[in-house]
Amino acid sequence: MGILEKISEIEKEIARTQKNKATEYHLGLLKAKLAKYRAQLLEPSKSASSKGEGFDVMKSGDARVALIGFPSSTFLSLMTSTASEAASYEFTTLTCIPGVIEYKGANIQLLDLPGIIEGAAQGKGRGRQVIAVARTADVIIMMLDATKGEVQRSLLEKELESVGIRLNKHKPNIYFKPKKGGGISFNSTVTLTQCSEKLVQLILHEYKIFNAEVLFREDCSPDEFIDVIVGNRVYMPCLYVYNKIDQISMEEVDRLARKPNSVVISCGMKLNLDYLLEMLWEYLALTCIYTKKRGQRPDFTDAIILRKGASVEHVCHRIHRSLASQFKYALVWGTSTKYSPQRVGLTHTMEHEDVIQIVKK
Repeated sequence: MGILEKISEIEKEIARTQKNKATEYHLGLLKAKLAKYRAQLLEPSKSASSKGEGFDVMKSGDARVALIGFPSSTFLSLMTSTASEAASYEFTTLTCIPGVIEYKGANIQLLDLPGIIEGAAQGKGRGRQVIAVARTADVIIMMLDATKGEVQRSLLEKELESVGIRLNKHKPNIYFKPKKGGGISFNSTVTLTQCSEKLVQLILHEYKIFNAEVLFREDCSPDEFIDVIVGNRVYMPCLYVYNKIDQISMEEVDRLARKPNSVVISCGMKLNLDYLLEMLWEYLALTCIYTKKRGQRPDFTDAIILRKGASVEHVCHRIHRSLASQFKYALVWGTSTKYSPQRVGLTHTMEHEDVIQIVKK
């Protein structure tokens, strides 16, 4: 019995089982087994396969955005200067095509990944490689067809969920540490409604872990606990973009636009693309920082792009790696200071569009 058959057996079993107090342990065990088999699927095969055409693209620019979903090639051509082979039918992209969006002085790399087919997680199509590249992105844009309703969205979410990509979720607040001996010590700082000590032990035994320290700091489900044990899950923000809004009614557009993390656009009529860029910038959480030499005006042409919450030290490293060691103090103008210019140290947190002048020892 191959891994795929085992997975489908377990999925059927989970679907058959009623959810109630009596079956929660059984379900928990099944979920643990399922996660284990899926992890085996995603590991590359041991036998050396023949070298195929390269797939992943070198990371460039300040941030990386993956375009996943049903044909998004038109979108890539509109947003960037890259021509991705586009057609109004599905799955025209066969390899990974990079493009660059220039926005607010930042270069955002946009990767057009081939259409994910149902069953990509099992290695159908170019599924496995697509998913490997998606895991390296900072934000995922999920291109959906507004005329096709919710089917596409749930299908793609399920595919990404099964390969360990969690969309718009935060990491479960569970402390977990395997130990050499001493059995399983289990504690929680909140009342647990979805997990019990017995269930946690059963799941750990399924992973052949008999000595560990577990502390729940929030009320998590068995699935989230399994994610913590496996430990290779990626939590990333996702924007759901509904295309072709020119083909549906106004009420439907309104309904889609009000959903959380959703943007409605039309590539054909070039509607709402600027708002999509604004949202993308927000999700990427980037900040621009400008530098200034002593006695000169700030250089607003060349910004340093950093993540939100970056400190003066990060700016120093970005300019030159030896700068932080020669740093004396910095003068900062902008929203992060109480008055301009303010004299700050290495730990000062920078905000968007601040200007900095660094003084060396």
